[in-house]
Amino acid sequence: MKQPLPSLKRALLLINRQSRQGQQRLSRALDCLKAEGFDAIAEPTDEPQQLSEIIRRYRDQVDLVIIGGGDGTLNAAAQGLVDTQLPLGILPLGTANDLARTLKIPNSVPDACRVIATGRLHRIDLGWVNGTYFFNVASCGLSVKITQQLTKEAKRRWGVLAYAATALRVTWQSRPFRAEIRCNGESFQVKTIQLAIGNGRHYGGGMTVAHDATIDDRRLDLYSLEMRHWWQIIMLLPALRQGRHTDWSGVRTLHGTEIEINTRKPRDINTDGEITTQTPAKFRVVPQVLSVLVPR
Repeated sequence: MKQPLPSLKRALLLINRQSRQGQQRLSRALDCLKAEGFDAIAEPTDEPQQLSEIIRRYRDQVDLVIIGGGDGTLNAAAQGLVDTQLPLGILPLGTANDLARTLKIPNSVPDACRVIATGRLHRIDLGWVNGTYFFNVASCGLSVKITQQLTKEAKRRWGVLAYAATALRVTWQSRPFRAEIRCNGESFQVKTIQLAIGNGRHYGGGMTVAHDATIDDRRLDLYSLEMRHWWQIIMLLPALRQGRHTDWSGVRTLHGTEIEINTRKPRDINTDGEITTQTPAKFRVVPQVLSVLVPR
């Protein structure tokens, strides 16, 4: 659902200085926003976990929140955005920028600022797991190992290629684990290398949750990689990028509004590229909970 853009000129600008392009783009972002007629209050931070509290502190002083950073930065701000219901503008300054890709927001700072100034408000869904919101995807298994081994230095130096290189390095070391999936009143016992529950369309530097997934479809999309050999996952990667993995043998897919994952031992869960919780995990979709500025 899209709605006309009201007059939003008092902006809180939050930039993660630890993101790939955060520090060097701060002054340029301020200049561009000023040129677009915004009165911006800048609150750069090195601690993304503080973002929600900062947003709540400014809730009565601004008309919108503009966040400069990657998907992890946006994830850290999600609770504050939900609490205040302030509209969100996005400056994609991270490595993967999957939410921006889903919403077709351009990567250049001037073009992203123009979208914030002239775009439309669009209501989007959020995923929720164990009290934590996520925009793109929550997962356990292979993706957690990638997150643990993907260094900030590698992301700064190689960008999205760092994801691919790290994925190739850890895939052959991965071992399957057993899990119980509960969805739509059914229970499934699986032996899997990766479980992913998507809310948006893109994740992991351009991978696609499902070929028909959108961030406002009021559903979660699950896939489970139930393969015996690591090389089968390598062969699957092009299909994962296009969202066509549903056609492959060894890939289980489910859709629902609520999903539960249980494992014998607690396993870390990655939400939007950050490890934030563990199994047992309860997931649900929260429909149309945020307004985001998107291109017309």
